[in-house]
Amino acid sequence: MLNNLFLHFVSLFFLKDKRRYLSLMIISTVVVFLLSVALFISSSIKHTLIENLQNQPDFIVQKVVAGESSYTPLSWQDKILDIPGIGSINARVYGRYNLDSKKSILIIGIDPFDEQTNKSLKEIIDSIDLKAFLKEKYMIIGAGVDSYLKSHFFNDYYNFLTPKGELKRVKVFKVLSPKSAIFSNDVAILPINLAKEILGIKKDSVSDFAIDIPNSSEEDTIKQKIESLFFNARVVSKRSVREAYESLYDYKSGIFLALFIVVLTTFTLILYLRYTIATSIERREIGIFRAVGWSIKDVIKLKFLENLALVVVSFTLGVSLAYLYTFIFNAPIALNIFLDKQNLKSFATLDAYIEPGVLASIFIIFAISFLATALIPIWKIATTDPKEAMR
Repeated sequence: MLNNLFLHFVSLFFLKDKRRYLSLMIISTVVVFLLSVALFISSSIKHTLIENLQNQPDFIVQKVVAGESSYTPLSWQDKILDIPGIGSINARVYGRYNLDSKKSILIIGIDPFDEQTNKSLKEIIDSIDLKAFLKEKYMIIGAGVDSYLKSHFFNDYYNFLTPKGELKRVKVFKVLSPKSAIFSNDVAILPINLAKEILGIKKDSVSDFAIDIPNSSEEDTIKQKIESLFFNARVVSKRSVREAYESLYDYKSGIFLALFIVVLTTFTLILYLRYTIATSIERREIGIFRAVGWSIKDVIKLKFLENLALVVVSFTLGVSLAYLYTFIFNAPIALNIFLDKQNLKSFATLDAYIEPGVLASIFIIFAISFLATALIPIWKIATTDPKEAMR
């Protein structure tokens, strides 16, 4: 039979029972929308994190006391540099500072003249007037820190309380762009000596050492040498950090996926029951088609086109709405599940990135479940005697 005849019948079905098809389309669109949002947010954050990891050091070396990270002696730096294969080593200073009982910020100390500074921080340093920045006690803060300070009437400064009980008034030099808020939302960047004072780190200590290794094939050997050199050293590789990030966001997207499976299962059961308990009109329609000479194959083909049209329209609408919600409106509410909402208010913005194969996966999962639950009951009706179907 001609395809245009099938399309004519499909259009007639849609026009005849608009309300039923519209309700199915709305429910299907919501199902696709929920899954798409979860996968879009997860893939965008993972992509941004992995890109940022390219600027991170190959190894981080920390001192461990009683199983917990402790301040690392600055004297370790020369000993590590003596190990063959070390490209560069950078002493880092950072730590959490409690603004109140629930909110905290990450203080990062930088040496503006250190050539081995992290690339991301180096870009920030290069974009400011160093002479003006070092002239007084200044800090560069993230969008979340800026929002918190202004809400507590600290418009252009903050009074830090050191462990010694001294107040350090530090002025705001620059607020970082919300585009980098996934990493910088709760960050305050200060000169390294000022950061040590506020965090209570001794002059001869640092938080840890960042190490770069030019030859990646030597990483395992160098890690073993560092661990044998300091019995209480913890060596964390960039690879393990990347795996931890991926596991974290795979787990969080997995929560959404589990909820989606529950919703999809419920939806398919409703759809299956709806086609199993087909109305007398629908059964009569199929019986008439069989009585006038249509084969079972023709009936299945017609109903397949009918439901495929529903699948394609619902998928397109669901994915389009999910794209708008995630990347245009920045996924309000849903983004908080993936980012830490218990600390400062997040101003993170998502990059419009979708992992290859995500859209195909969404379509396959949705289309197979929809078409299977719709066509199986129709096949059962089509295989019955036309006279019995028309009763």
